[in-house]
Amino acid sequence: MLTPIASSPFVFDLPAVSGEALRWGLGVLAVAMILAWLLRRIVRRVLCLRGRGPSSADVFGRVASWIVIGFGVAAALTIVFPSVKPVNILGGVGVISIAAGIAFQTVLGNMFAGLVLLGRDRFRVGDQIGIRDHRGTVSHMGLTSTSVRTFDGRLVVFPNGVLHSEPVIVQTGFEQVRSTIAVDLDDTTDLDRAIKVALAAMRMLPQVLDDPLPQALLTEIGTDTVRMEMRFWSGARELDTKEATHAVIRRVLADFREEGVATGTDVRIIEAGEETRALIREATGKGAKGQ
Repeated sequence: MLTPIASSPFVFDLPAVSGEALRWGLGVLAVAMILAWLLRRIVRRVLCLRGRGPSSADVFGRVASWIVIGFGVAAALTIVFPSVKPVNILGGVGVISIAAGIAFQTVLGNMFAGLVLLGRDRFRVGDQIGIRDHRGTVSHMGLTSTSVRTFDGRLVVFPNGVLHSEPVIVQTGFEQVRSTIAVDLDDTTDLDRAIKVALAAMRMLPQVLDDPLPQALLTEIGTDTVRMEMRFWSGARELDTKEATHAVIRRVLADFREEGVATGTDVRIIEAGEETRALIREATGKGAKGQ
C-alpha cells in the first residue's frame, strides 16, 4: 500500500501558486529581460558616443542589464509568491552578499577594481602599456582581469586589482614620445660642429618628428670625452620608437665619420713595455717558486 504524500517528512510547505500569478510573474520577468537588453544597447551606444572605449561601454552596459534583471526577478517573486515581501528579498540578498563577499573577497576586489579602471578609461584595448617587468599591447579588458600580449608574443593576464594598485606606464597615452641617445665625443673635436651635424642628421629623418624639434645637448664631461644627448620625438608605439632610434644612430654616426667628428671613450688601454713585461714575469716566477 502506498504511503500518502502528505505523511512524508520531506514535504515542503510551499505557498500556493495560482496560474494567473505565475503568468503575471513570467510576464514581468520577460519584460525585465527585454528592458535589460534595450538598456544594455542604449548604455553602450551612449558611452561610445561620449568617447569611451568599447570594453568600458560593454562592461557598464552589462552591469546595467544585470541590475534591471535583478529587479525583474525580485518583482516576479513577489507576484508569484504574495507572502514573500520585497523587504524579505532585500534581506536575503544582503545576507547572500555578505557571505559572497567573505568567500570571494579577491574576486570581488578585482571586479570593483575593473569597474574603476573601465570608468577612468586611462587605457583601452590596443594601447601599449608597461606593468612590472612586462610591456605589451592590451588585448582584452574584462571585469576581473586584463590580458596583455607582450612584444615578444606572450600572453600575460593581470588581475585588475594589480593594475589598480600599481603604477602602469601607458606608452600610447599620447600621440608622440621622446627618446634619448647618448654619444661620447672626443674632447678635442669641434663640439659646435658636432651639435650642428647631429641636428641636421636628425631633421632629415622621416621617423623623427619636426614638432617638437630634435635637440643635441652637451650634458657631461668625462676624462677625455664630452657626452652629448640627442633627444628626438617619434610616434608613441614601440615599433615607431625602435625604428626612429635605429635610424638616428645610423645616420648620425655616418655623418660624424663624413664630417670628421671624432667620438671617444673614457676607457684607456695601456700596453706594457718590454721592461714591464720582464718585471711581471720575474714577479710571477718568484711567486710560483715560493709556493
